[in-house]
Amino acid sequence: MSDNPGSTDSSEAPATESPSLLRALGPGMAIAIVVGNVIGSGIFAKPGRIAAEAGRFDLIIAVWIVGGVLCLLGALCFAELATMLPHAGGLYVYLREAYGKLTAFLFGWQEFLFNRPASTAALSMIFVGSLGIALGFNFGIFVTLALAIALQIAAIGINVAGVLWGGRVQAATTIIKAGFVAFVAVLPFVLEVGGRSVIDSSNFGATIEPAQSSMATQIAAVLLAVMWAYNGWHGIAPVAEEIRNPQRNIPIALFGGIGLLILLYLSANLAYHAVVPMAEMAIPKNQEHVAELMVTRLLGDWGGKLMSIGVMVSTLGAINSNLLLGPRVPFAMGRDKVFFPILGEVHARFRTPAVAILVQGGLGVAMVLASAVLVEYVDYFKEKSIFSILTDCIIFVSSIFYALSVGAVMVLRRKQPDRERPYRTLGYPFVPILYIIVYGWFLVYVFLGNPAESLIGLGIIALGIPVFYYWSRKESAA
Repeated sequence: MSDNPGSTDSSEAPATESPSLLRALGPGMAIAIVVGNVIGSGIFAKPGRIAAEAGRFDLIIAVWIVGGVLCLLGALCFAELATMLPHAGGLYVYLREAYGKLTAFLFGWQEFLFNRPASTAALSMIFVGSLGIALGFNFGIFVTLALAIALQIAAIGINVAGVLWGGRVQAATTIIKAGFVAFVAVLPFVLEVGGRSVIDSSNFGATIEPAQSSMATQIAAVLLAVMWAYNGWHGIAPVAEEIRNPQRNIPIALFGGIGLLILLYLSANLAYHAVVPMAEMAIPKNQEHVAELMVTRLLGDWGGKLMSIGVMVSTLGAINSNLLLGPRVPFAMGRDKVFFPILGEVHARFRTPAVAILVQGGLGVAMVLASAVLVEYVDYFKEKSIFSILTDCIIFVSSIFYALSVGAVMVLRRKQPDRERPYRTLGYPFVPILYIIVYGWFLVYVFLGNPAESLIGLGIIALGIPVFYYWSRKESAA
């Protein structure tokens, strides 16, 4: 396929062939996808919960650093996989090549059925919550659900219209939300230099009683929240088939994007704790709105409302990113004939996997409604927010497949030693081994700390096994 955005193989193909995906994304949009896919709600909505779980700043900042390093280790491995296999589907393709169709299908199944829709649902709830703060109005549950659903429908329409429309929205929202994170990070220090005494250095040494008893469970609980904030660092992989010059631009996007994210996240956390005491962050009503709390304290009500708008733009970009990237996985599955073939079709006019986008968007709407029912009627979930339920489930399930995908680097080195690798993982084999060990430890403690959410995730994966064999038999019969 040509790297020229104005031409693709399909332009030289017979008219009877189905349309192909368009290589239209350059390095700038690729970096925007990585950064935009990650910056969503986490850096704004998780610091309060992290404070409650850990209760001390040194542990909190250390885990943020560990989370960033884990993403860099993963990026070293994913750069090799993505440049070796620059096809739509990302992790689905890597898992298929390394472990076979069943493992790949189970990843695609949970990604399509739960992971991406749950991410979209969680983000839409944070968007509506920040909208309420910006307007000074407390929405009831029915209005909240209606607004969250309307937001998802609008994002679906944008991404069906074309990958460039989705890419442009991604680039625009990424610039704005990265700007807001940077604004949060520097604001206290700018005001301090300007003569206002807004920084309380005693906050960094203050402690509160942590929600978790042992150090290991504290680290795991904080890392669970931190990895939601970093979740999506591999986001360029699913659209590799639509990136110009992928061998060059994919590594640039991964390393450049993750490096920028680490810098922004550490700076923002330093700013939060410089202004807002740990005990205030940990109050349940403040936990998902620490950024707005900090800016309101520094600039007054208008500043808090401005910050709420920033959070809205940030979550909108992340919702768009989920609908830009997520449908490429069921698209690849449909194209492989291991799932509904209609999901693998490209819209003749828009050149997008329109059916996959529409179905995934519909599942996101269903996820909002299902989570609201759990919070209302199931005792275990009544003390939790819809946002925390969804994000905890997502990270547990995702981490299983992230670790398997990193392991695919080692598996494919043995299975396909002669395959061209434009980029080879730095520090191999120590980098993938270290990543897998840390993630294995992490998964054990997440399961012990969040058994219900973990079992929901494992149950969704298990449900995919009979579905896979059904489609396998159907394909064999055909």
